[in-house]
Amino acid sequence: MNHTNMNTASAIDDYITTVGQRARAASRIVGRAETQAKDAALLAIAAALEAAEEQLLMENRQDMDAGRASGLEPALLDRLEITSKGVKAMAQGLREVAAQFDPVGEITDLKYRPSGIQVGKMRVPLGVIGIIYESRPNVTADAAALCLKAGNAAILRGGSEALHSNRAIAACIQQGLATARLPADAVQVIDTTDRAAVGALVRMSAYVDVIIPRGGKGLIERVSQEARVPVIKHLDGVCHVYIDDRADLDKAVTVAYNAKTQRYGTCNTMETLLVAEGVAAQVLPKLGKMYQDAGVELRGCPRTCALLPGIQTATEEDWYTEYLAPILAIRVVKDLDEAMVHIATYGSAHTDTIVTEDYRRARRFLREVDSSSVMVNASTRFADGGEYGLGAEIGISTDKLHARGPVGVEGLTTLKFVVLGDGHIRQ
Repeated sequence: MNHTNMNTASAIDDYITTVGQRARAASRIVGRAETQAKDAALLAIAAALEAAEEQLLMENRQDMDAGRASGLEPALLDRLEITSKGVKAMAQGLREVAAQFDPVGEITDLKYRPSGIQVGKMRVPLGVIGIIYESRPNVTADAAALCLKAGNAAILRGGSEALHSNRAIAACIQQGLATARLPADAVQVIDTTDRAAVGALVRMSAYVDVIIPRGGKGLIERVSQEARVPVIKHLDGVCHVYIDDRADLDKAVTVAYNAKTQRYGTCNTMETLLVAEGVAAQVLPKLGKMYQDAGVELRGCPRTCALLPGIQTATEEDWYTEYLAPILAIRVVKDLDEAMVHIATYGSAHTDTIVTEDYRRARRFLREVDSSSVMVNASTRFADGGEYGLGAEIGISTDKLHARGPVGVEGLTTLKFVVLGDGHIRQ
């Protein structure tokens, strides 16, 4: 049934409640499903996506044309587009998740207590996960894969700009679930563009266990404010690379260039480059030319502007900004301590890198920078579920509870205590 044109709040509430009830019922079945059945569904979805490539690209073109006509920003258009390569990547992501270890039911830390009982922890599904996202229709496939593998039911609410693409992907998911004889309600894609559906979903604590928003700051702030359900989120990806005065400068140039230019519209792209004053005069002119040749607009502190004449002076706001565009803020700092103070003040606890050959400084940076991913001599662009060996990811959490960093299959489970006895009673 097409619910796109709902026009009353009560109709939206009734629809979302029904979706929630069905998801709760499906979660009990998926939660006890054998690994073999879950993997069969994932492999069948992957095959269905590849078989439907022509249809997926056609539906995506409708969304892209509508997005351009409505003035969608280039960064969002980039995220919205599905290419032939993108279809293959979605299918590969599903196969990678199917190949992963199934954490559900795993018992760890089993220890005997003085009383004779054994106490351990078992990994179990979260239950029903609501995922709210913008653009990126590939999230529909990724989220379905991860939630299924972790034994959860998923309610997916994509952005209106990706409606046709999401419907086409959802059809492939339903095909895969049917092949594996898992309930169709294990993955439901909300079929309305009404914004009231988001409000109804995040308040539905009776049927939804966790909400994961993926999108712009406005969406995530709204979800965080309105939700009555726990939220796993990140607000910004203000990522830093710090070039230490004990860095290998060739490495530094390579890492800093890649961290910004490999892709602009992602949350793990570097937005601020910090350079130790001892090497600024050596490294910035070379990097500055490379960035400018790539079309990156540079905004710098006074010392940066002196080394790179003609660039724009950075404002206080620039240090806080996630550009998601070919714009980079650059600041010359005194040393490692000043770099870490800058990151603590302006960063978003997403991903930060130090380039240095000094082991002690590298260790200090790893220990003292309080971000979900902290790196040494590597591009921030590696902060990604696939690169971390998680397969697809549901998002990158900058929260400290319940999961932190790229959230894969294990991040979509929780733990319960299990106790093994043999007629033991407490004295």
